[in-house]
Amino acid sequence: MRQPALRLFGVLATVVALVATPLNGVSAGQVSTADYPSWDDVQAAKQNQAAAQAEADNISALLDQLEATATTLTNEKLKRGQEYLLATYNRDAAQTSADSLQAQATAAQATAESTKRQVGTIAAQLYKSGGDNGAVKLMLSGDDSDTLLYRLGTMSQLTSQTSGMRDAAVLAANNASSLQAQADAAVVERDRLAGEAENALAAAKAAQDAVDEQVAEEKAHSDTLYAQLATLKNSTAAVEQSYRDGEAKKAEEAERARIAEEAAARDAANTGSGSSWVPDSGSIASPAEAQQIAFGLLGSYGWGGDQQSCLVQLWIGESGWRVNAYNPDSGAYGIPQSWPANKMSSVADDWQTNAQTQIVWGLNYIRDAYGTPCSAWSKWNSRSPHWY
Repeated sequence: MRQPALRLFGVLATVVALVATPLNGVSAGQVSTADYPSWDDVQAAKQNQAAAQAEADNISALLDQLEATATTLTNEKLKRGQEYLLATYNRDAAQTSADSLQAQATAAQATAESTKRQVGTIAAQLYKSGGDNGAVKLMLSGDDSDTLLYRLGTMSQLTSQTSGMRDAAVLAANNASSLQAQADAAVVERDRLAGEAENALAAAKAAQDAVDEQVAEEKAHSDTLYAQLATLKNSTAAVEQSYRDGEAKKAEEAERARIAEEAAARDAANTGSGSSWVPDSGSIASPAEAQQIAFGLLGSYGWGGDQQSCLVQLWIGESGWRVNAYNPDSGAYGIPQSWPANKMSSVADDWQTNAQTQIVWGLNYIRDAYGTPCSAWSKWNSRSPHWY
């Protein structure tokens, strides 16, 4: 008798609720009503060849669904991280704009105040000399004509200068007022974007927690299903998983080529063109540090120093050696641009943040698919658009 249906918890729906945005096209791979076979079912199926084959096909289909769902969930988490980075960038840009406008407003206000003081000084000089009324008095006085003309000329220049400076003061004051209004608006925008960044971060962390829990559960189901499939076929779980991995690699090669072609058609950068949020990590290895980690591992694969340059160039082209390099088109992630990203969990669960975990996975991939980094680099160069 079959066990009660073990339902995947619908984490995609949970993520949707967390971020309040629809996730398009993610439900196709989600397992929601599949009945996982019990060991009694497996043993019963073994008694009949046709039933055994049908049960094996059922288990294979469940494995496909589990793996597709885990991949989709992981990519959605990385996308939420990308949204956080974008919100943070916009917040920082708004802060820079607000600071610049405030500095300009302060400078304009200082100019206005300085000009007003100069106008006041000149006005005082005019007052002391009698201003326009003083000119009338001079015309009626008995001073000689040369002195009269000199004093009239001085007052005329002062009056002209006062008028021009008064206009400049008004202009500076108006400019200061306008810049202050812009600065105030920029502060409001900064605060709004800061809120967006905080919300995006909370959503990304919540998505991470929910996805990690679900993927762990799916992995446990997957381990059981591999064992059941091996029992039906009188093989071992390791053999069954190795076979499925081999088939997946064939499909992956075709998919990598398709993704690269689409990216090129959109004039996008090659894989690894973006950066993604690194969850709960204050710091990650720099590209230079990651390269040193890789150089230290080459010997364990039987590769010499002649492979260093090829590896450096290969992963510069893929990710720039950035731990958090993320391709939003395909979901490829990390220094080696693992696709799907969660494949690197086969090395360790810290694949999102740990350069060594990513590098070990990448070197394993290169060894199994191409033999050496230089062979992989040569193949990468021979393909247009590039991929490996």
